Amino acid sequence: MGIAHAVSHRSTCDRNHVGAVIVRDNTVLATGYNGSVRGLPHCAKTGHMMVNGHCTTTVHAEVNAIVQAARIGVAIQGGAMYVTSSPCWNCFKLIANAGITKICYGKEYGTDTALVKKYARRAGIILKRTAVLN
Repeated sequence: MGIAHAVSHRSTCDRNHVGAVIVRDNTVLATGYNGSVRGLPHCAKTGHMMVNGHCTTTVHAEVNAIVQAARIGVAIQGGAMYVTSSPCWNCFKLIANAGITKICYGKEYGTDTALVKKYARRAGIILKRTAVLN
């Protein structure tokens, strides 16, 4: 969890700093943090495009970690994801389809946690809240 926290400091979002790390067999496979779409200006410079309380230009840390693994050709199936905030519903669906079998998260994020917990149980994915190490 300490690595996820460290990665969160790279976030380019000035509203919330989130970091994610994917590991398997005690080996880091990929990391990600929340921020703008690659190659586009950061929200801190251009302003936030808010819809229902969320900035729609931000790519979440979990998605960026999965994308990083895909870009560098690293298989993440059977891995675990450590993320500083609980995944939203959209991120959970991507995590599940990527074959991640365990999600450890720090603080609760948004209102999707109950839904994510319900479907994690159904999908056989371990979902565990844990302390964020500084």
